[in-house]
Formats: sequence, structure tokens, C-alpha cells
Amino acid sequence: MKSRLPKLLRPLAGWPMLAWTTRAALEAAAGPLIAVVGPAAEGLRPLLGDASLYVTQEKPLGSGHALLQAREAAQARDILVLYGDAPLLTSATLHELMELHRRSGAAMTMLTGMLYGLPRPAVGVAQERLHRGAEGKPVAVAAEGTNEVVGGAFCFRADWLWPRLAALSRGADGRQPLTELVSLAVTEGASLATLPVWDPNEAIIVRDREQLSWAEGALRLRINARLQRDGVTIVNPEATYIDADVAVGADTVIYPNTSLWGQSRIGEDCRIGPNTIVADSTIGDGCRVVASMIEGATLEEDVAVGPFSHLRPGSHLAVGVRIGNFAEIKASHLGQRAKMGHFGYIGDTRMGEEVNIGAGTVTCNYDGAQHHATTIEKRAFIGSDTMLVAPVRVGEGATTGAGSVVTKDVPAGALAVGVPARVRSGRIGGAPGAGGTARAGRARSKAVKMAESNPVREV
Repeated sequence: MKSRLPKLLRPLAGWPMLAWTTRAALEAAAGPLIAVVGPAAEGLRPLLGDASLYVTQEKPLGSGHALLQAREAAQARDILVLYGDAPLLTSATLHELMELHRRSGAAMTMLTGMLYGLPRPAVGVAQERLHRGAEGKPVAVAAEGTNEVVGGAFCFRADWLWPRLAALSRGADGRQPLTELVSLAVTEGASLATLPVWDPNEAIIVRDREQLSWAEGALRLRINARLQRDGVTIVNPEATYIDADVAVGADTVIYPNTSLWGQSRIGEDCRIGPNTIVADSTIGDGCRVVASMIEGATLEEDVAVGPFSHLRPGSHLAVGVRIGNFAEIKASHLGQRAKMGHFGYIGDTRMGEEVNIGAGTVTCNYDGAQHHATTIEKRAFIGSDTMLVAPVRVGEGATTGAGSVVTKDVPAGALAVGVPARVRSGRIGGAPGAGGTARAGRARSKAVKMAESNPVREV
């Protein structure tokens, strides 16, 4: 891989490569898992929490030598052996391989794949090929010569395996490849069984970055197909990137160039994308997100975001919130039916229901050393280009004029205008049902006119 990151830790559709292999083995109920690892295996151990035992191979002397290190630990009649870099194996195929091995009574049963239709980069040049004799029986394994490759899964009868493995010859490089047992079985006349997989991708062993990208593409298509079977519409599966742990509800539509990462949860009847990233976020039913990035955020039901907006970690949008274009929200709670239709920044803010945020509004929440909180109480109206210099509170039903710089708390129902903003009138809005909405509208119009006529008079 030409990388400092171990190959088995490279991410594939949200999981490290090794996690795909071990998950398939555990789901196939293969029995206790024994992990043969190298001496520097600290990064692998968290992925093998279900392993009953770890065995160390001190030197990388091939797959046969690695298996031999597990001899004392593997006290079973039959042994299933998996390569860690075969992430496309499925539990169903492993179960079928084990059943074939038990029925046939073979000394050795191996997974193979016919590579017709797969491009060369998917298979690479290093994967070993199975050669068969005139009657179709396996006779040898070689680097080239056929279109049938040896996959990353084998079953062995333990009484046959261990004596032969101990006597396995070493190659010129000192390594003991496991596939040498094929030639040994042929020479002895021992029974060999093979399971050609229906999906040849399952036989691929990842050796380089070309195969890594191919494996990721195959895994993502599987994920997308599963979601489609569960009632999700994916407009273009080949241009949709969904991690393994993501959940999506029925009747949701995922548009092209959308990525759903990590532990994200998408509700029912949503519209996500195109050109959208959702990372480790929860999105409720009936939401619409277009051409935006949502990370570490929570959207309740019936929320609309975008296009071209960014919800950063800690953002929480309550039912019915509307976020338009070029808005950024960070570590803030927006109450029900709050609106921010145009560009601006809201950070470290607690916002009540039905607040209206005008275009260009910015919460000045960072003084160079600390972050400070802003509170905007319900039904407040924040005029365009307002600067809210935290810590500051805008009271219930209050209004700020366009271009105001608010450095002090604004009382409930008050109008604040200017740079710095000062309260220009008493309470506006009145009690619900007493003409308050009309008076609020007139006061807000007055605030806009005052700001336009002399916006810097207060400096």
C-alpha cells in the first residue's frame, strides 16, 4: 500500500478492512475466532474484540507459517481459515463452504472464483490461480494460466492439516504459502473440494490500492442494494456512497453524489441530495437536505436545509426549521419553525421557536480566547446584517434593525437599532391576539428605515 497505515486498518465503506472479514466469520457461526497477528498488532486488537485468542507470528513467513502458529489453540475437528485481506467474503458463502467441507469429508476445501467479466485491476497480478486436470479436479496452484483464482477462505480436516503444515517446504524467500497444500494433497491422493462462488468479487484478495478501490465499490453497491430492498430509492447507486452502519428509512430518496457516513440515521420520506454529505448525524422524517454538509447534527421532523449550507457538530434543528443557502450553524439549538433563509453564521446559540434570522446575521461568539453564548428568545426578529456580540440575549418578540451591532441585551418586545445598537422604543408586539403582530411589523419597518437613513449615527 506504500502507507504507514497497516493494510488491514484501511477503511472500506466505514469499517476497517479486517472488520469485514471477522464480521462475516462471526455471522457464519464458524466457532471461536483465533486471530494470528504480527508483533505490532495494537491497532488490530480493538477490531478483534470477539476473538477468543490472539496468536503472534513473530516474522512474516507466509500464510502457512501463520496458520501453524495457531496449532495449539485450534482444538477442533475442522478448521476454517480466512485471509484478513479478503473483505468481500460473505457469511452466507462461508456457511456454504463449511457445509460442503462437512458433506464431502475432504481433507481440504477451498473457495475459488471465476474471473470472467472482471477487469484486471480488480484481481491484480499477484493472486494465485487454480489449475485443474482433465476431469476437472484441482491439480496445482500457480501465478498465472487460468481464470480461476484461489480465494481467501479454506476449510481443513485438522488431523490431515497439522502434520502436513509442519512439514511444508519453504520457498526461496523463506515463506510457507498455504496454497502449497494443494499440490501436497494432489501428490498424496487426498480428497480436495472446491466451492466456486457465484459472485467472483468474493474471491478477491486486496493487495494494492487499485484492488482496495474496487473492493470499496463492490461493498457500497451491496449496501445500496440492501437499502433499496428495504424501500429506499437511490437514484444512481454507483454515485451514492453510504457507510455500513448508516440506517435509512423507507420512502426516502437519495440523489446522486451523496455521501452518508459513520453512524448517520435518516428517517422516512426524506429527500437527501444531490451533492450532500451527512456525517454521524440524525435526520428525522420528512426532511429535505440539498447540496449541503451535515456533520454531528440533529434534525427533527420536517426540516429543510440548503442548498450550500453547513451544519457543524452540536447543531440541533427542531421541527419545521428552515435553513436556506450559505448558512453555517455550529453548536446551536434552533427552536420549532425558526427560519434562516440566507447567508449568515449562528454559533453557540440557543434560539426559541419562530425566530426569523435576516440575511447576513452573524453571532460574534469568539473573542480570540473563549466562546460565548447567544440567546434569542421566541418570535424575535433579527434584521439583516445584524452582529450579535456574545454574550448577549435578545428577548421574546424583540427586533433588531438592519446593520445593527448588538452588544447589550435587548429586552422582550423592544426595538434595537444602530452601531452600537440602542433600544429605540418600548415593548412592541403586545400580547397575542391584541394586534401585536401588526405593531411588530410597523416597528420593524421603522427600524429598517432608521438604519438606511443614518446607519452610523450611534458610533
